[in-house]
Amino acid sequence: MTAFPQGRSHRAALISAMCALVVTGTGLTGCGAEDPNAGTNGVGKLPADEIQARTNKAARGANAVHLSGSVVSNGRTYKLDMRLKADGGTGSVTTQDTTFRLLRVGEHLFLKADAGFWADEDGKGAEDSGGKDSDADAEAAEKLDGKYVKVPQGDPAYQRFTGFTDKDVLLDGLLTLHGTLATDGHHERFGIRTIRITGDKGSGGTLDVSLEGKPYPLLLARAGNAGTIRLTDWGKDFPLEEPAKNEMVDYGQQLPES
Repeated sequence: MTAFPQGRSHRAALISAMCALVVTGTGLTGCGAEDPNAGTNGVGKLPADEIQARTNKAARGANAVHLSGSVVSNGRTYKLDMRLKADGGTGSVTTQDTTFRLLRVGEHLFLKADAGFWADEDGKGAEDSGGKDSDADAEAAEKLDGKYVKVPQGDPAYQRFTGFTDKDVLLDGLLTLHGTLATDGHHERFGIRTIRITGDKGSGGTLDVSLEGKPYPLLLARAGNAGTIRLTDWGKDFPLEEPAKNEMVDYGQQLPES
């Protein structure tokens, strides 16, 4: 016959068993409120501005991230699916009916799109040019179809697109809450416990911050319904190589007009 534990351990075991029975039988939270920050990285106990400071530091310190979702800027919606790290990035950007791929390795930026993208790049369709010029534009666009085009650093397109591949620039532009910061309870995103911080009670955006491991930002809802961004694979490295010569077109100092 097994002896019952004596003294304090006996009482503790009995109380624990009774609490378990109460929880099971009634659905109550148990004997005493459970600490939502138990077993976490502790940022859930901090004021909102300190949480934001720590999550920004964690994001900057990570060597890689997968960013996906939508961003509304100047009345246009961009759908992003980018993998980013310190020396470059790769992925796709979709706007209106066009999807193109971006690849940056160091300072070298490459853009891959279909013929329709290149035919309309100057803001007008090839059919608007008329005659031989129209035929020449269409022929040039066909040659670029599905190829990585190296974008010269002096070309306006370089400044236009390189920000999508720059981890710090993109995160600085996105991870911003406007107005007075506050916390908005404990939540769960992608199976990870989070603490949510808001700007102006949500009208200035909301950000879910991981309570597990480093306090990485996991989900951002931008102010003014300007898009939702999911941030995953923090610190997960990925290959980043320039395209092979047979997959690339290099125009030198300037891209073609169309």
